[in-house]
Amino acid sequence: MPLRNVRIAPGFNKADTPSGAEGQWIDGDFVRFRYGQPEKIGGYTAIGQETISGPTRAQHTWTDLEGNRYAALGTSKGLYIYYEDKFYDITPLATALTSATFTSTNGSNTVTVNKTSHALDVGEYVTFTSVTLPGGGATGFTVANFQDFTYEVLTVPNANSFTIQMKTNESGSGMTAAGSASINPYEEIGPTIQTYGYGWGTSTWSRGTWGSGTTSSTVILDPGSWSLDNFGEQLIATIKDGKTFVWNPGVSNPLEQRAVIMSGAPTATRLTITSDRDRHVVHFGTETTIGDSTTQDPMFIRFSDQENFSTYQPTSVNTAGTFRLDTGNKIVAAVSGKDYNLILTDQAAYTMQFVGPPFTFSIRQVGSNCGCIGQHATVYADGKVFWMGAGGGFFVFDGTVKLLPSLVEDFVFTTTGTNVGLNYSSNEIIYGSHNSLFNEIVWFYPAGTPAGNPAVQNNRTVVYNYVENSWSTMTLARSSYADASTYDVPYATEYSSTATPSISNLSGATNTFGATTYYAHEVGNNEISLNGTESAIPAYIQSGDFDLPTDGDGEYLLRLSRFLPDFKNLQGNAVVTIFLKNFPIDAGASSQLGPFTINANTQKIDTRARGRLANIKIQNTAVDETWRFGTFRADVNPDGRR
Repeated sequence: MPLRNVRIAPGFNKADTPSGAEGQWIDGDFVRFRYGQPEKIGGYTAIGQETISGPTRAQHTWTDLEGNRYAALGTSKGLYIYYEDKFYDITPLATALTSATFTSTNGSNTVTVNKTSHALDVGEYVTFTSVTLPGGGATGFTVANFQDFTYEVLTVPNANSFTIQMKTNESGSGMTAAGSASINPYEEIGPTIQTYGYGWGTSTWSRGTWGSGTTSSTVILDPGSWSLDNFGEQLIATIKDGKTFVWNPGVSNPLEQRAVIMSGAPTATRLTITSDRDRHVVHFGTETTIGDSTTQDPMFIRFSDQENFSTYQPTSVNTAGTFRLDTGNKIVAAVSGKDYNLILTDQAAYTMQFVGPPFTFSIRQVGSNCGCIGQHATVYADGKVFWMGAGGGFFVFDGTVKLLPSLVEDFVFTTTGTNVGLNYSSNEIIYGSHNSLFNEIVWFYPAGTPAGNPAVQNNRTVVYNYVENSWSTMTLARSSYADASTYDVPYATEYSSTATPSISNLSGATNTFGATTYYAHEVGNNEISLNGTESAIPAYIQSGDFDLPTDGDGEYLLRLSRFLPDFKNLQGNAVVTIFLKNFPIDAGASSQLGPFTINANTQKIDTRARGRLANIKIQNTAVDETWRFGTFRADVNPDGRR
């Protein structure tokens, strides 16, 4: 009998049974579709030499006027600049606490900072300025020991003191409430994880007695997050539901400067973008009265004067203004397109288009029942905006709002049987981005719900290839992702809740808030850690069941006597396994062929097996391996009905 070609369409079908998905792929990991065929994704290598504090909740890359390339990373603990393979801490500082003193003990690296009613909590970060130290051998610490570093508050013995850990031990006799300094706390960003909020009982009509903390809650507190954009060469950074800051790379020694408050801007904003075409800074879910955070309205929009992000009060001679949306409970996300801004509430979609004075912008509703699930779940690519829906599903705006058909939708959004779907209680950490190198929209999302806690970090990826019109899923865990534009390849962050940050300016850090590692993607074939360890990326893909392509549609058993491997760009080995079974309901294979190790010189594999249905699995297991699968050609013949 002649060889038969089993054709398998690109993309995953996770909506059907293995037999119902004949001619399709049903499962895989670390693979993409290119030119209609599956291939292993590119490798990724850790960069930056250090790790930074907390999970990254926003990332933005841009170039200044001199051509210097920057990446800004906003975490739950701070704001960092990545520049020439090094991290710089530019986290803005809150109001200083003056007139602090120090207590130290000879031979110890623990210092007690004395300040009446400091109101600081364990885990907060602080810096020191205006430091003076006693003479006479009382301390071996120098002013630079305090002023050149950031310190984590380790303990709070009482309302009037806290402790920090120095990088060296006290070599003097020790200080007793000596010296002086100003304490500069970091701006508060928010929780590291999305979690429940617990309140207090309020007499007989509440769930507990007055002053008693509740033990259960349905209120979800958003994690600390940022929105990041650039206005020209300047970075615009907004803490979610907080202040907006500016960092200017054009000043002298910019990497030694922290982000500073944006003059004239609102003090409570859900998110901020730059309207690129017309050069306005737009604040969403912001204050109706600038400077009064109690007037924050989650549906209110305020935009600056054109080319002037310090002016927000509308006058007859500027283009600043305000607008309030009416469909939805809150503005969730906004993204700047080619000639419009798309605004997404939890229920609807709006376009915001520049029309010039006197109205500045025209805002109109373009979709309903299409709300967005999270602040960073939107992606602009290929002239369109893609997003994950608040109630499930995927949407695209290309002039009109459309629902994207997907055969992985139930797998992503629904927990059924053994499949663990999206954790809706951690929706705000979902992160979407564009991988323009491969025409992919990628969303990183959290799946699963740990017992007693709604919080889980991003641990899965769903990918839409808008050229191939195919979907795939992975277990790649990334908290943020930036497309290859400023840099030649995508940059992404991975968070570990048990790691300790290693950035050099931080002293006395614990692993309470975890740490983020920065990765360059689509580099080589392996995963390379910060210490240089190379690990294999365990890619695989598995097909649905297929039967003999002849009359009867599964009526006949098939006999498989050989197959011809067909790979492109095969480096190292690929492993092929063929599973056969007699009936669709069979949980396992009644017969397994392989696994067969395939290299560039393998011409054919002889087999001896029979079954009514078959499926194939391609994978790799070792470092320095990569592959793109072609077609499955096999010598398959009818072998009776029994």
